Amino acid sequence: MAKRFYVGYSERDTFLHRLSGSTKLIGFISMSIIGMLTFDTRFLVGIFLFSLFLFFKSQIKFQEISFVIGVIAAFAIFNIVLVYLFAPDYGITIYHSQHMLLGERQNYFNLSLEELLYLFNILLKYTFAVPLALVFLLTTEPSEFAASLNKIGIPYRTSYAVEITLRYIPDIQRDYKTISLAQQARGYEISKKAKLKTRIKGVIQIILPLIFTSLDKIEVISQAMSLRRFGHHKKRTWYKAQSFKFADYFAMIVILFIVVIGIILFKINNGRFWNPFLEN
Repeated sequence: MAKRFYVGYSERDTFLHRLSGSTKLIGFISMSIIGMLTFDTRFLVGIFLFSLFLFFKSQIKFQEISFVIGVIAAFAIFNIVLVYLFAPDYGITIYHSQHMLLGERQNYFNLSLEELLYLFNILLKYTFAVPLALVFLLTTEPSEFAASLNKIGIPYRTSYAVEITLRYIPDIQRDYKTISLAQQARGYEISKKAKLKTRIKGVIQIILPLIFTSLDKIEVISQAMSLRRFGHHKKRTWYKAQSFKFADYFAMIVILFIVVIGIILFKINNGRFWNPFLEN
């Protein structure tokens, strides 16, 4: 039987796995914020390539995240199409220039270089954040992640809830697969061979047992935590907490360098947008 991959933490010997969860959390939040604020194509391409480099170094297998990538890609394409349909000349308004590729400005559906650049920037905003998020989630051990959240000031009850959620995601995937195989063994064809309507009905029949199974597990976990008086004290220690090492400080310097470049580009561009059309 072929090996099945589930979205979740996998222990590997890489420098990203050895970094503190706090470092990865700060890096992910910082680069996501600066990336979402800017519309400088050069900067977005740079951090996109940097995120791909980190993804490659994390040794995450594509089979592990193929479904997630597919869903995000479909959402990104759908969003870009909607942006173009509702504002096909918004790029012209932003960049204060007009280089038509299709149609005329007075026509509603037209296409310009400015609009293409704007849509490309939006696509980069989606794509650069995906590898960063996957690297952060799949290279950080849940307990260490919870300790990192608590270290930056988030209450340990909330941190622990996040940890349990991350630990439970692979279990949900396994339960879904088990129930799916059981349904197929009873004659319900819900594989890719079946029609879309049949597959939707099959998924609904799987979701209901999965919900009840999850509720039972939640009840067991809640009772176990109550018996151990979880949440009784205001603070707690963490078994998986990591102190900062040289690699963490070096990573923080790299993160700060990237953020500073983004801020400097705000000053150079006199705003969030880089306008290459004014240089011609």
